[in-house]
Amino acid sequence: MSGLLRLVPDHPGPAHDLAAPARPRTGPRWAADPVDALAAELAGVCAAAVHPDEIAAVLEADGLTGEQITERYGRADAFALAAELFDRVPRAHPEPPPVPDPWQVRPGRFALRSLVFTLPGLGYALAAPLLAGPPGAHGLPAGTGALVASAVTAWTWNQALAHRAYVRLAAGGRRAAARCLAVGAPLGALVATGAALALPSVPPGVAAFAAGQALYLAAATALLVLGHERLLLLALVPTAAGGAAAHAVPLPAAAGPVLLLATAAGALFAAGYAVLRTRRETPPPSGPLPPLTASLPYGLFGLGCAGLTTVAALGDAVTGRGTGGCAASVLALTLSMGAAEWLLYRVRSRSLAALGASVTTGGLLLRAAGVLAAALTGYLVLLAALALAAGVVWPPGPGPLAPRLAALLALGAVLWAGLLLQAYGVAWLPALLCAAAAGTETTVLFLGAASPLTAQTVTCTGAAAALLAAATVLLGRLTTHR
Repeated sequence: MSGLLRLVPDHPGPAHDLAAPARPRTGPRWAADPVDALAAELAGVCAAAVHPDEIAAVLEADGLTGEQITERYGRADAFALAAELFDRVPRAHPEPPPVPDPWQVRPGRFALRSLVFTLPGLGYALAAPLLAGPPGAHGLPAGTGALVASAVTAWTWNQALAHRAYVRLAAGGRRAAARCLAVGAPLGALVATGAALALPSVPPGVAAFAAGQALYLAAATALLVLGHERLLLLALVPTAAGGAAAHAVPLPAAAGPVLLLATAAGALFAAGYAVLRTRRETPPPSGPLPPLTASLPYGLFGLGCAGLTTVAALGDAVTGRGTGGCAASVLALTLSMGAAEWLLYRVRSRSLAALGASVTTGGLLLRAAGVLAAALTGYLVLLAALALAAGVVWPPGPGPLAPRLAALLALGAVLWAGLLLQAYGVAWLPALLCAAAAGTETTVLFLGAASPLTAQTVTCTGAAAALLAAATVLLGRLTTHR
């Protein structure tokens, strides 16, 4: 159409006017500006651009030539048109797409883990026929020292073994982790049994129970690392059912040992099945492995946790104040461990969100402190509720409830803060602080320098404050969340 119009001159003139150069087409003043229409069409591109050259590149990519730009829009070239589009459209840079959150987990799995952490405690009620005999030191039941030695050794060993197995899992897949567990778990059971038998005058029943306890803990470690909590729960059904029945009615003397043997055998079978089945999987390419000494602080942390929990469980008994309050505290603590693990994932998830919402390091530190405070408060509220509920089953010992609850909350804060630091790869600080706290409490207990509750409250409060301060600083660093 424009070519036909050029053949009809606006006014009569010489013939060479037909060859005059083309002028930019302009419409009447009332016509819409074509640049406005183009700006509306490319609004998203223009708003997101940080320089006019980005818009020019889009125009050229669309195939607009200089002649077309001059003809249609009356501008000299793509760069002039791009500069005008850049000026007309306000900046509106889009937000980056949401980053996938790798720490979103379902809480149901951790409720299941709470059960498998707690139900083995019922085995001590079923083991009464094996632990019969004259009281030992400090009036404790027969064989208490051997059982404590076995449990503390197994806890220490299995914490280090679990870390090593998880390292192998990350570097070489489930098959590498299974090989690590196939060697380390039986060896740990042997070492824990040896720790019990090393004490003088261990009754045969106590030795048998200590060996079964060590074997069960080794099997449970393998099953938990490989993600087979349901198999472990099935193995615990005999002990759970027997323990619940023993709380209601007296059981035959042989029933307890038989049920304990069924649980130990079931856990060993399940662990062996899981390890053998996993070892047949095709391994992925293997990555570099840290030295064995990298698992040492995790074992030391296990030793500290075992010591703190043992003092909390036996402190009243050693001082002649009974065991009811201690039993309720230990029950609440083990039941809370599943929620504690879930909250660790929540902290990592919310910390990523805090990182995305922060524009300064100070803002990140404040948000990280808020995330940490909210998670710790939630855990301690749950722990207190569980302790009050457990007190219905095992009435607390003599004295007011508040000091006992304060001591338990201080212990829970130490364990949770230590696990949080370990989740971020900080291993030595929680290991040394927990081991030092356990050593201090044990020394104070046997010297009689203070009551068990006072020693636990003061020691654990100090350790928890140090661990939480370190965790706050850690979460406030940008490099922590890479």
